Amino acid sequence: MQDSLSINASAPLPRTFYERNTVRVAKELLGKVLVRRLGPMRLEGIIVETEAYRGRDDAASHAYRGPTKRNQVMFGEPGHAYVYFTYGMHYCLNVTTEPTGQPGAVLIRAAQPIKGIAEMMSRRRMRHVKDLANGPAKVTQAFAVNKALDGHDLTSGRKLYVAEPSHPEPCNITIGTRIGIKAGAEKPWRFFVRGNPFVSKR
Repeated sequence: MQDSLSINASAPLPRTFYERNTVRVAKELLGKVLVRRLGPMRLEGIIVETEAYRGRDDAASHAYRGPTKRNQVMFGEPGHAYVYFTYGMHYCLNVTTEPTGQPGAVLIRAAQPIKGIAEMMSRRRMRHVKDLANGPAKVTQAFAVNKALDGHDLTSGRKLYVAEPSHPEPCNITIGTRIGIKAGAEKPWRFFVRGNPFVSKR
């Protein structure tokens, strides 16, 4: 199958992009391009849904009770991948935010595949493009993200990073509450592109 859209991603976003308020970063990641390098192959997708998670002021965050072996990446330098295993079966991809020592991360909930679609279909064993990355576990499966990428520097331009599209387009953003949590469920920290068919839940 041919790729559905031609958007050439530019250089990786700089660390200064991530070294800001987590909620703001979550909103501004919409429309950016998630890039995964697998040897000579590139998998790309437009980020269409995110969720923000902070620290001590966010009971839903892994960092709420302080640093642990699992969440230590959240307390480190911004602009790194925070990958964790959940429900005993899925990986989730986050990008770290805020200045070093102040925890924050943005969950990549959904992406619109634009390059390497045949490879994503093979990895997901799916025939429908809309189902490839319309959920956090689907994103990691489609983009070959696992625990080995936990702590990976997203500003390096190697293996995995986020880039500005070569032809940015404005996003109509919808704000909602986060999905699949109990504590902190009232916070309006979920952001998605209005009307986009690749969003996980609308």
